Amino acid sequence: MGTKTDEEVGEMRMKIEILGTGCPKCKATEKNVRKAVDELGIQAEIVKIDDLQEIVNRGVMMTPAVFIDGEAKIVGHVPSPEEIKKLLKK
Repeated sequence: MGTKTDEEVGEMRMKIEILGTGCPKCKATEKNVRKAVDELGIQAEIVKIDDLQEIVNRGVMMTPAVFIDGEAKIVGHVPSPEEIKKLLKK
């Protein structure tokens, strides 16, 4: 009775998506996102999206981009770990 369903666990877990084609800026963004998540000690699913068609379908014209729970938060620049932490704390 005390166990949580997958749906309940999913609600508690943040989803962070990094959109980019694999360029050095995109890789730096992924590194900084992972660092920020580790430093904050939060549970987050980090997904890398490198399919150009999906990136365009999301309305992103400049990469890298970071989506948090389906909402675009950063587009077109490499965020610092500190910038990411501010977004994750909101």
